[in-house]
Amino acid sequence: MKKFRLVSLLIATFIVGFILGNAGASQNSGQQEDYRYFRLFTDVFKTVKENYVGETNTKDLMYGALNGMLRSLDPFSAFFTPDQYRDFQQETEGEFGGVGIEIGMEKGRPIVISPIEGTPAFKAGIRSGDVILEINGEDTSNMNLMDVVKRIRGKPGTKVNLTIMRKGLDKPIKVELERAIIKIESVKWTKIEDIGYIRLSQFTDGAGREVERAIKSLTSQGVKGIILDLRNDPGGLLSEAINVSELFLKEGRLIVYTKTKKGEVNRYFSRKKPALTENIPLVVLINRGSASASEIVAGALQDHKRAVLLGEKSFGKASVQNIIPLEDGSAIKLTVAHYYTPLGRLIDKKGIQPDIEVKMTEEEEEKLQEAIRQKRLQGITGVILEPSLDPQLRKAMEVIRSGNKGYAHTGG
Repeated sequence: MKKFRLVSLLIATFIVGFILGNAGASQNSGQQEDYRYFRLFTDVFKTVKENYVGETNTKDLMYGALNGMLRSLDPFSAFFTPDQYRDFQQETEGEFGGVGIEIGMEKGRPIVISPIEGTPAFKAGIRSGDVILEINGEDTSNMNLMDVVKRIRGKPGTKVNLTIMRKGLDKPIKVELERAIIKIESVKWTKIEDIGYIRLSQFTDGAGREVERAIKSLTSQGVKGIILDLRNDPGGLLSEAINVSELFLKEGRLIVYTKTKKGEVNRYFSRKKPALTENIPLVVLINRGSASASEIVAGALQDHKRAVLLGEKSFGKASVQNIIPLEDGSAIKLTVAHYYTPLGRLIDKKGIQPDIEVKMTEEEEEKLQEAIRQKRLQGITGVILEPSLDPQLRKAMEVIRSGNKGYAHTGG
Protein backbone atom coordinates (compact mmCIF):
# COMPACT_ATOMS: atom_id res chain seq x y z
CA MET A 1 0.00 0.00 0.00
CA LYS A 2 2.89 2.36 0.78
CA LYS A 3 4.26 1.78 -2.72
CA PHE A 4 0.91 2.61 -4.27
CA ARG A 5 0.57 5.78 -2.18
CA LEU A 6 4.00 6.86 -3.33
CA VAL A 7 3.01 6.31 -6.98
CA SER A 8 -0.24 8.22 -6.46
CA LEU A 9 1.65 11.03 -4.77
CA LEU A 10 4.14 11.25 -7.63
CA ILE A 11 1.34 11.38 -10.19
CA ALA A 12 -0.59 13.97 -8.20
CA THR A 13 2.59 16.05 -7.72
CA PHE A 14 3.28 15.92 -11.45
CA ILE A 15 -0.26 16.98 -12.32
CA VAL A 16 -0.37 19.82 -9.79
CA GLY A 17 3.08 20.97 -10.89
CA PHE A 18 1.99 20.90 -14.52
CA ILE A 19 -1.09 22.97 -13.79
CA LEU A 20 0.64 25.45 -11.46
CA GLY A 21 3.42 25.86 -14.02
CA ASN A 22 0.89 26.80 -16.64
CA ALA A 23 -1.05 28.93 -14.17
CA GLY A 24 1.93 31.28 -13.92
CA ALA A 25 1.48 32.12 -17.59
CA SER A 26 -2.26 32.69 -17.56
CA GLN A 27 -5.31 31.97 -15.42
CA ASN A 28 -8.40 30.77 -17.23
CA SER A 29 -11.33 28.43 -16.92
CA GLY A 30 -9.64 25.93 -19.26
CA GLN A 31 -6.96 25.25 -16.66
CA GLN A 32 -9.59 24.61 -14.00
CA GLU A 33 -11.24 22.16 -16.36
CA ASP A 34 -7.89 20.43 -16.91
CA TYR A 35 -7.38 20.12 -13.15
CA ARG A 36 -10.84 18.63 -12.63
CA TYR A 37 -10.22 15.90 -15.19
CA PHE A 38 -6.68 15.20 -14.01
CA ARG A 39 -8.16 14.65 -10.55
CA LEU A 40 -10.78 12.35 -12.06
CA PHE A 41 -7.99 10.35 -13.68
CA THR A 42 -6.11 9.92 -10.41
CA ASP A 43 -9.32 8.93 -8.64
CA VAL A 44 -9.98 6.19 -11.19
CA PHE A 45 -6.36 5.06 -11.08
CA LYS A 46 -6.50 4.82 -7.28
CA THR A 47 -9.82 2.94 -7.35
CA VAL A 48 -8.52 0.42 -9.89
CA LYS A 49 -5.32 -0.22 -7.95
CA GLU A 50 -7.17 -0.72 -4.67
CA ASN A 51 -10.21 -2.68 -5.82
CA TYR A 52 -9.63 -4.51 -9.10
CA VAL A 53 -9.89 -8.24 -8.39
CA GLY A 54 -6.90 -9.21 -10.54
CA GLU A 55 -3.26 -8.19 -10.52
CA THR A 56 -2.52 -4.68 -11.75
CA ASN A 57 0.67 -3.16 -13.07
CA THR A 58 1.19 0.60 -12.99
CA LYS A 59 3.10 0.63 -16.27
CA ASP A 60 0.40 -1.32 -18.09
CA LEU A 61 -2.33 0.91 -16.69
CA MET A 62 -0.47 4.03 -17.79
CA TYR A 63 0.33 2.64 -21.23
CA GLY A 64 -3.32 1.66 -21.64
CA ALA A 65 -4.43 5.16 -20.69
CA LEU A 66 -1.96 6.75 -23.10
CA ASN A 67 -3.04 4.39 -25.87
CA GLY A 68 -6.67 5.34 -25.33
CA MET A 69 -5.81 9.03 -25.24
CA LEU A 70 -4.04 8.97 -28.62
CA ARG A 71 -6.67 6.71 -30.22
CA SER A 72 -9.39 9.21 -29.27
CA LEU A 73 -7.78 11.95 -31.38
CA ASP A 74 -7.83 10.71 -34.98
CA PRO A 75 -7.08 7.56 -37.04
CA PHE A 76 -3.39 8.44 -37.45
CA SER A 77 -2.23 9.39 -33.95
CA ALA A 78 -0.94 6.49 -31.84
CA PHE A 79 1.01 5.52 -28.73
CA PHE A 80 3.93 3.08 -29.11
CA THR A 81 5.24 1.00 -26.21
CA PRO A 82 9.05 0.64 -26.23
CA ASP A 83 8.75 -2.70 -28.06
CA GLN A 84 6.30 -1.30 -30.58
CA TYR A 85 8.51 1.74 -31.18
CA ARG A 86 11.56 -0.45 -31.82
CA ASP A 87 9.50 -2.52 -34.28
CA PHE A 88 8.29 0.66 -35.97
CA GLN A 89 11.85 1.96 -36.39
CA GLN A 90 13.06 -1.33 -37.87
CA GLU A 91 10.13 -1.52 -40.29
CA THR A 92 10.65 2.01 -41.60
CA GLU A 93 14.39 1.56 -42.12
CA GLY A 94 14.36 -1.31 -44.61
CA GLU A 95 12.68 -4.46 -45.85
CA PHE A 96 10.11 -6.25 -43.75
CA GLY A 97 7.92 -9.32 -43.83
CA GLY A 98 4.32 -8.46 -44.55
CA VAL A 99 1.47 -8.61 -47.03
CA GLY A 100 1.75 -5.18 -48.68
CA ILE A 101 -1.12 -3.01 -47.53
CA GLU A 102 -1.24 0.54 -46.23
CA ILE A 103 -3.66 0.67 -43.31
CA GLY A 104 -5.51 3.46 -41.52
CA MET A 105 -8.22 3.49 -38.85
CA GLU A 106 -11.83 4.46 -39.41
CA LYS A 107 -14.64 4.24 -36.84
CA GLY A 108 -12.50 2.04 -34.61
CA ARG A 109 -11.65 -0.48 -37.34
CA PRO A 110 -8.56 -0.90 -39.57
CA ILE A 111 -9.31 0.05 -43.17
CA VAL A 112 -7.17 -0.58 -46.24
CA ILE A 113 -5.98 2.71 -47.72
CA SER A 114 -4.30 0.91 -50.57
CA PRO A 115 -2.71 -2.42 -51.50
CA ILE A 116 0.85 -2.10 -52.82
CA GLU A 117 1.21 -3.33 -56.37
CA GLY A 118 2.88 -6.72 -56.79
CA THR A 119 2.56 -7.73 -53.11
CA PRO A 120 0.62 -10.70 -51.64
CA ALA A 121 -2.32 -8.43 -50.75
CA PHE A 122 -2.47 -7.03 -54.28
CA LYS A 123 -2.30 -10.49 -55.83
CA ALA A 124 -5.07 -11.74 -53.53
CA GLY A 125 -7.41 -8.94 -54.58
CA ILE A 126 -7.41 -6.80 -51.43
CA ARG A 127 -8.92 -3.39 -52.31
CA SER A 128 -8.87 0.16 -51.05
CA GLY A 129 -11.74 0.59 -48.61
CA ASP A 130 -11.75 -3.01 -47.35
CA VAL A 131 -12.44 -3.06 -43.59
CA ILE A 132 -10.48 -5.67 -41.63
CA LEU A 133 -12.82 -7.27 -39.10
CA GLU A 134 -10.57 -10.08 -37.88
CA ILE A 135 -6.90 -11.08 -38.01
CA ASN A 136 -6.42 -14.83 -37.54
CA GLY A 137 -9.89 -14.95 -36.00
CA GLU A 138 -9.17 -12.14 -33.52
CA ASP A 139 -11.62 -9.22 -33.51
CA THR A 140 -9.95 -5.92 -34.46
CA SER A 141 -12.44 -3.61 -32.73
CA ASN A 142 -10.23 -3.18 -29.66
CA MET A 143 -6.90 -2.92 -31.51
CA ASN A 144 -4.94 0.23 -32.23
CA LEU A 145 -3.07 0.73 -35.49
CA MET A 146 0.20 -0.73 -34.21
CA ASP A 147 -1.61 -3.79 -32.83
CA VAL A 148 -3.04 -4.40 -36.30
CA VAL A 149 0.29 -3.91 -38.06
CA LYS A 150 2.12 -6.17 -35.59
CA ARG A 151 -0.37 -9.00 -36.14
CA ILE A 152 -0.34 -8.76 -39.93
CA ARG A 153 3.42 -8.51 -40.33
CA GLY A 154 5.62 -11.47 -39.56
CA LYS A 155 8.18 -13.93 -40.81
CA PRO A 156 8.19 -14.33 -44.61
CA GLY A 157 6.59 -17.60 -45.67
CA THR A 158 4.14 -17.70 -42.77
CA LYS A 159 0.44 -17.09 -43.33
CA VAL A 160 -2.13 -14.69 -41.94
CA ASN A 161 -5.91 -14.91 -42.32
CA LEU A 162 -7.98 -11.75 -42.69
CA THR A 163 -11.74 -11.41 -42.47
CA ILE A 164 -12.78 -8.33 -44.41
CA MET A 165 -15.98 -6.46 -45.15
CA ARG A 166 -16.17 -4.95 -48.61
CA LYS A 167 -18.60 -2.33 -49.80
CA GLY A 168 -21.26 -3.91 -52.00
CA LEU A 169 -21.04 -7.36 -50.39
CA ASP A 170 -23.68 -8.77 -48.05
CA LYS A 171 -21.31 -10.68 -45.82
CA PRO A 172 -17.60 -10.70 -44.87
CA ILE A 173 -15.07 -12.65 -46.90
CA LYS A 174 -12.00 -14.52 -45.64
CA VAL A 175 -8.61 -14.13 -47.31
CA GLU A 176 -5.45 -16.15 -46.56
CA LEU A 177 -2.21 -14.35 -47.33
CA GLU A 178 1.36 -15.60 -47.26
CA ARG A 179 3.77 -13.04 -45.88
CA ALA A 180 6.74 -12.05 -48.01
CA ILE A 181 9.65 -9.62 -48.01
CA ILE A 182 8.10 -6.38 -49.21
CA LYS A 183 10.38 -4.60 -51.65
CA ILE A 184 8.82 -1.47 -53.03
CA GLU A 185 9.77 -0.51 -56.58
CA SER A 186 7.87 2.74 -56.47
CA VAL A 187 8.36 4.09 -60.01
CA LYS A 188 7.80 2.32 -63.33
CA TRP A 189 7.27 3.74 -66.79
CA THR A 190 6.58 2.80 -70.38
CA LYS A 191 5.32 4.17 -73.67
CA ILE A 192 1.73 3.45 -74.77
CA GLU A 193 1.72 4.07 -78.50
CA ASP A 194 2.48 7.83 -78.62
CA ILE A 195 1.86 8.59 -74.94
CA GLY A 196 4.17 8.30 -71.94
CA TYR A 197 2.97 6.49 -68.83
CA ILE A 198 4.51 6.77 -65.34
CA ARG A 199 3.24 4.67 -62.43
CA LEU A 200 4.15 6.00 -58.97
CA SER A 201 3.01 3.46 -56.35
CA GLN A 202 4.50 5.07 -53.22
CA PHE A 203 6.50 8.16 -52.27
CA THR A 204 9.58 6.35 -51.00
CA ASP A 205 13.07 7.81 -50.72
CA GLY A 206 14.36 8.67 -54.21
CA ALA A 207 10.94 8.63 -55.91
CA GLY A 208 11.48 12.12 -57.28
CA ARG A 209 14.76 11.14 -58.95
CA GLU A 210 13.11 8.09 -60.53
CA VAL A 211 10.17 10.10 -61.86
CA GLU A 212 12.66 12.57 -63.36
CA ARG A 213 14.46 9.67 -65.07
CA ALA A 214 11.13 8.49 -66.42
CA ILE A 215 10.27 11.94 -67.79
CA LYS A 216 13.62 12.27 -69.55
CA SER A 217 13.34 8.77 -71.03
CA LEU A 218 9.81 9.32 -72.33
CA THR A 219 10.31 12.84 -73.70
CA SER A 220 13.40 11.66 -75.57
CA GLN A 221 11.06 9.27 -77.39
CA GLY A 222 8.87 12.15 -78.55
CA VAL A 223 5.67 11.36 -76.63
CA LYS A 224 2.64 13.63 -77.16
CA GLY A 225 1.85 13.76 -73.45
CA ILE A 226 2.35 11.99 -70.14
CA ILE A 227 0.00 10.15 -67.80
CA LEU A 228 1.07 10.13 -64.13
CA ASP A 229 -0.77 7.29 -62.39
CA LEU A 230 -1.26 7.91 -58.65
CA ARG A 231 -4.14 5.48 -58.22
CA ASN A 232 -3.88 3.44 -55.03
CA ASP A 233 -0.76 5.36 -54.01
CA PRO A 234 -1.07 5.75 -50.20
CA GLY A 235 1.58 8.48 -50.00
CA GLY A 236 4.88 8.52 -48.15
CA LEU A 237 7.53 11.18 -47.63
CA LEU A 238 6.60 14.87 -47.76
CA SER A 239 10.04 15.65 -49.21
CA GLU A 240 9.36 13.33 -52.14
CA ALA A 241 5.94 14.90 -52.74
CA ILE A 242 7.80 18.22 -53.11
CA ASN A 243 10.44 16.63 -55.37
CA VAL A 244 7.82 15.11 -57.67
CA SER A 245 5.64 18.24 -57.83
CA GLU A 246 8.48 20.52 -58.87
CA LEU A 247 9.23 18.31 -61.87
CA PHE A 248 6.04 19.70 -63.42
CA LEU A 249 5.71 23.23 -61.99
CA LYS A 250 7.51 26.47 -62.75
CA GLU A 251 10.25 27.53 -60.36
CA GLY A 252 8.93 29.48 -57.37
CA ARG A 253 5.40 28.04 -57.47
CA LEU A 254 3.83 27.18 -54.11
CA ILE A 255 3.35 23.40 -53.83
CA VAL A 256 1.79 22.98 -50.38
CA TYR A 257 1.71 24.62 -47.00
CA THR A 258 1.14 23.29 -43.50
CA LYS A 259 -0.52 25.01 -40.56
CA THR A 260 -0.25 24.04 -36.88
CA LYS A 261 -2.73 24.54 -34.05
CA LYS A 262 -0.84 27.69 -33.05
CA GLY A 263 -1.12 29.08 -36.56
CA GLU A 264 2.49 28.46 -37.54
CA VAL A 265 2.73 28.10 -41.32
CA ASN A 266 5.42 26.36 -43.38
CA ARG A 267 5.35 26.86 -47.14
CA TYR A 268 7.06 24.64 -49.69
CA PHE A 269 7.92 25.97 -53.15
CA SER A 270 9.25 24.56 -56.38
CA ARG A 271 13.00 25.16 -56.37
CA LYS A 272 14.10 24.45 -59.92
CA LYS A 273 13.04 24.45 -63.54
CA PRO A 274 10.51 21.73 -64.39
CA ALA A 275 11.67 18.54 -66.07
CA LEU A 276 8.49 18.45 -68.17
CA THR A 277 7.89 21.59 -70.19
CA GLU A 278 4.41 23.13 -70.16
CA ASN A 279 3.81 22.45 -73.84
CA ILE A 280 3.59 18.71 -73.10
CA PRO A 281 0.13 17.77 -71.73
CA LEU A 282 -0.10 16.01 -68.37
CA VAL A 283 -2.95 13.89 -67.00
CA VAL A 284 -2.91 12.62 -63.40
CA LEU A 285 -4.96 9.56 -62.46
CA ILE A 286 -6.37 9.42 -58.92
CA ASN A 287 -8.89 7.27 -57.05
CA ARG A 288 -10.05 6.55 -53.50
CA GLY A 289 -6.71 4.84 -52.77
CA SER A 290 -4.72 8.02 -53.56
CA ALA A 291 -3.80 9.60 -50.23
CA SER A 292 -1.47 11.98 -48.41
CA ALA A 293 1.60 12.72 -50.59
CA SER A 294 -0.41 11.71 -53.67
CA GLU A 295 -2.95 14.37 -52.78
CA ILE A 296 -0.24 16.98 -52.26
CA VAL A 297 0.99 16.42 -55.82
CA ALA A 298 -2.50 16.17 -57.31
CA GLY A 299 -3.71 19.27 -55.44
CA ALA A 300 -0.72 21.38 -56.48
CA LEU A 301 -0.96 20.40 -60.15
CA GLN A 302 -4.71 21.01 -60.13
CA ASP A 303 -4.53 24.40 -58.41
CA HIS A 304 -1.83 25.63 -60.80
CA LYS A 305 -3.77 24.20 -63.77
CA ARG A 306 -0.74 22.23 -64.88
CA ALA A 307 -2.53 18.90 -65.19
CA VAL A 308 -5.93 17.40 -65.78
CA LEU A 309 -6.96 15.24 -62.82
CA LEU A 310 -8.97 12.25 -63.95
CA GLY A 311 -10.61 9.33 -62.16
CA GLU A 312 -12.38 9.30 -58.81
CA LYS A 313 -12.28 11.38 -55.63
CA SER A 314 -9.15 10.75 -53.56
CA PHE A 315 -8.95 9.41 -49.99
CA GLY A 316 -8.73 12.70 -48.08
CA LYS A 317 -5.72 12.56 -45.74
CA ALA A 318 -4.17 15.97 -45.25
CA SER A 319 -2.70 15.62 -41.77
CA VAL A 320 0.93 15.77 -40.66
CA GLN A 321 2.24 13.35 -38.01
CA ASN A 322 5.40 13.72 -35.96
CA ILE A 323 7.08 10.89 -34.03
CA ILE A 324 7.93 12.10 -30.52
CA PRO A 325 10.18 9.71 -28.49
CA LEU A 326 9.58 9.56 -24.72
CA GLU A 327 12.12 9.03 -21.93
CA ASP A 328 11.24 5.37 -21.21
CA GLY A 329 11.73 4.28 -24.83
CA SER A 330 8.07 4.62 -25.79
CA ALA A 331 6.86 7.21 -28.30
CA ILE A 332 3.79 8.95 -29.64
CA LYS A 333 2.82 9.59 -33.23
CA LEU A 334 0.87 12.83 -33.07
CA THR A 335 -0.99 14.83 -35.69
CA VAL A 336 0.58 18.29 -35.43
CA ALA A 337 -0.57 20.10 -38.57
CA HIS A 338 -2.73 19.99 -41.69
CA TYR A 339 -1.75 20.25 -45.35
CA TYR A 340 -3.35 22.88 -47.56
CA THR A 341 -3.22 23.06 -51.34
CA PRO A 342 -1.76 26.22 -52.94
CA LEU A 343 -5.25 27.77 -53.17
CA GLY A 344 -5.88 27.09 -49.48
CA ARG A 345 -8.04 23.99 -49.78
CA LEU A 346 -8.09 21.68 -46.75
CA ILE A 347 -8.99 18.32 -48.27
CA ASP A 348 -8.75 16.28 -45.05
CA LYS A 349 -11.69 13.81 -44.90
CA LYS A 350 -12.99 15.39 -48.14
CA GLY A 351 -10.55 14.25 -50.80
CA ILE A 352 -9.76 15.90 -54.11
CA GLN A 353 -12.42 15.90 -56.80
CA PRO A 354 -10.95 15.15 -60.25
CA ASP A 355 -11.48 17.57 -63.13
CA ILE A 356 -12.89 14.71 -65.16
CA GLU A 357 -14.70 12.04 -63.18
CA VAL A 358 -14.50 8.52 -64.58
CA LYS A 359 -15.83 5.96 -62.16
CA MET A 360 -15.09 2.26 -62.30
CA THR A 361 -17.70 -0.28 -61.28
CA GLU A 362 -16.79 -3.10 -58.90
CA GLU A 363 -16.99 -5.50 -61.83
CA GLU A 364 -14.69 -3.37 -64.03
CA GLU A 365 -12.16 -2.99 -61.24
CA GLU A 366 -12.17 -6.70 -60.46
CA LYS A 367 -11.66 -7.65 -64.13
CA LEU A 368 -8.76 -5.20 -64.45
CA GLN A 369 -7.03 -6.32 -61.25
CA GLU A 370 -7.55 -9.98 -62.11
CA ALA A 371 -5.94 -9.47 -65.53
CA ILE A 372 -2.93 -7.78 -63.91
CA ARG A 373 -2.69 -10.47 -61.20
CA GLN A 374 -2.69 -13.23 -63.80
CA LYS A 375 0.17 -11.62 -65.69
CA ARG A 376 2.12 -11.17 -62.45
CA LEU A 377 1.59 -14.84 -61.64
CA GLN A 378 2.96 -15.69 -65.08
CA GLY A 379 6.19 -13.93 -64.08
CA ILE A 380 5.64 -10.83 -66.20
CA THR A 381 7.41 -7.84 -64.62
CA GLY A 382 7.61 -4.15 -65.36
CA VAL A 383 4.56 -2.07 -66.25
CA ILE A 384 1.43 -4.09 -66.96
CA LEU A 385 -1.33 -2.14 -68.71
CA GLU A 386 -4.72 -3.26 -69.93
CA PRO A 387 -6.24 -0.20 -71.69
CA SER A 388 -9.13 -2.30 -72.99
CA LEU A 389 -10.15 -3.05 -69.39
CA ASP A 390 -9.21 0.32 -67.88
CA PRO A 391 -11.73 3.10 -68.70
CA GLN A 392 -9.75 5.69 -66.72
CA LEU A 393 -6.56 5.01 -68.66
CA ARG A 394 -8.44 5.05 -71.97
CA LYS A 395 -10.04 8.40 -71.13
CA ALA A 396 -6.67 9.86 -70.10
CA MET A 397 -5.24 8.90 -73.48
CA GLU A 398 -8.22 10.54 -75.22
CA VAL A 399 -7.74 13.75 -73.19
CA ILE A 400 -4.10 14.04 -74.22
CA ARG A 401 -4.83 13.40 -77.88
CA SER A 402 -7.78 15.80 -77.98
CA GLY A 403 -5.96 18.63 -76.22
CA ASN A 404 -8.78 18.86 -73.65
CA LYS A 405 -7.55 21.03 -70.78
CA GLY A 406 -10.34 19.95 -68.40
CA TYR A 407 -9.49 22.63 -65.83
CA ALA A 408 -13.01 23.49 -64.67
CA HIS A 409 -12.52 22.26 -61.10
CA THR A 410 -14.36 24.06 -58.33
CA GLY A 411 -12.22 22.83 -55.44
CA GLY A 412 -12.49 20.25 -52.72
